[in-house]
Amino acid sequence: MPKILIVGGGYAGFYTAWKLEKHLRPGEAEVTIIDPLPYMTYQPFLPEIAAGSIEPRHAVVSQRRHLKRTEVITAKVTYINHAEKKVTVSPEIGEPYEMSYDQVVVTAGAVSRTFPIPGLADQGIGLKTVEEAVAIRDRMLDNFAKAAGLPAGPERDRLLTFVVVGGGFAGIEVFAELRSFASSLLKYYPQLSFDDIHFHLVEAMSRIMPEVSLETSHWVLKNLANRGALVHLDTQFASCVDGNIELSTGEKFESDLIVWTAGVMANPQIVRNTDLPIEERGRVMTRADLRVGTDEEPIEGAWAAGDVSRVPDLTGGGVGGFCVPNAQHAVRQGKLLAKNIVAVLRGELPKEYFHKNLGAVAGLGIGIGVFQSGKLAIKGFPAWVAHRGYHGLAMPSWERKLRVFGGWVNNFFLGRDIVSLSAVQHPRAAFEEFAARPKPPAPAAEKPAETPAASTPAAKSDKAPAKKAPAKKTPAKKPASKTAAKPAAEKAAASN
Repeated sequence: MPKILIVGGGYAGFYTAWKLEKHLRPGEAEVTIIDPLPYMTYQPFLPEIAAGSIEPRHAVVSQRRHLKRTEVITAKVTYINHAEKKVTVSPEIGEPYEMSYDQVVVTAGAVSRTFPIPGLADQGIGLKTVEEAVAIRDRMLDNFAKAAGLPAGPERDRLLTFVVVGGGFAGIEVFAELRSFASSLLKYYPQLSFDDIHFHLVEAMSRIMPEVSLETSHWVLKNLANRGALVHLDTQFASCVDGNIELSTGEKFESDLIVWTAGVMANPQIVRNTDLPIEERGRVMTRADLRVGTDEEPIEGAWAAGDVSRVPDLTGGGVGGFCVPNAQHAVRQGKLLAKNIVAVLRGELPKEYFHKNLGAVAGLGIGIGVFQSGKLAIKGFPAWVAHRGYHGLAMPSWERKLRVFGGWVNNFFLGRDIVSLSAVQHPRAAFEEFAARPKPPAPAAEKPAETPAASTPAAKSDKAPAKKAPAKKTPAKKPASKTAAKPAAEKAAASN
């Protein structure tokens, strides 16, 4: 059977495998998906995970549970050699090995794009994984607990100052969600007040949320200002060494939580280790029908979709004429990609990807949101309901949908869970602290210098006398007779 290999299990990769299981006939092809993580993360929920509104496990989809006819390999692909139709697979344990394929699907996604800003690599945290969202939530909870035990001063201000860099959708959503979360925590910490908490968003452009109208973005800015959050527009993030923030405007302050959301880039582990064509911005060159290659010449047996690819936007609405890297495109491209692969296997022509943006919706904290579709803009509570409804239904599988909606219902009646589990990042710390360990062996006593046994009388006396072996009995020699001895004596006298 033809072997279809999917590199990457994010939106595009997961949906490609999921839909291939639906469209392929039994025995028509073998499908394998390789990803370092055994789950797909629904990234639009990351801001709500950071704010404690969604249980982290509810925002991920198990590949092994939902891809029932796909071979799932939890490992990294470190090289794609399409000339020989082989990939190099590096498992977490064991030696790398090669795997052959007939059709390869490159859906390795994107990672946070950063700049060489002093201190950022050591102090910042991104918002691309569920682990990062959980760490942000736990850091905020820990900082509130620490600050509540401190008097007013620089150290408490540092713990209660939160910074988000990037004013796109992801940045604004996590910024607003964290602001909402912080306000809800005040009732549990009577030692702290609203004025003790400081939120800063840094954006290099002159506006936020380019996906919505300018009027809608101004409404968001006003709403954030009324909630005590400060937005720095036309401002560069200059330095954050040891948490000491420096902005291009000259403003300085300290922070213990810096969230970086200023852009993404195609997964460098894949695009730098392949013979497939890569364009100048580091993405896989992809045609409108999702085959790798140029408009004039597709590359047989190679496909790409999602954030790692450069797919033409045939609607004319994409930046630079190409689809922007977001979940909306990745999901739909994955669905079409599965259909196109099946079509090619059956000798049919693939279809081109065409999706007109239906609008943008964002949650800004409990009960607040914005929705923009063309000139239609909805703000406040109705937009928040639309946000939750859209993303709740977009979550793959009814099993996950029910978990997400069930969590929201629980929070409505019980409130958000405010327990920090930051200790889970070092799960053996408590065990190691109190674990009994074997005592170190006692140092061996030094032996006195040895001297030869016969050198001194003292040495002889110190040694116990050795037992002698019993002597063998031998017949005693008879003494010579007197008659035999006499002639000998006479001869001696005569010679004298």
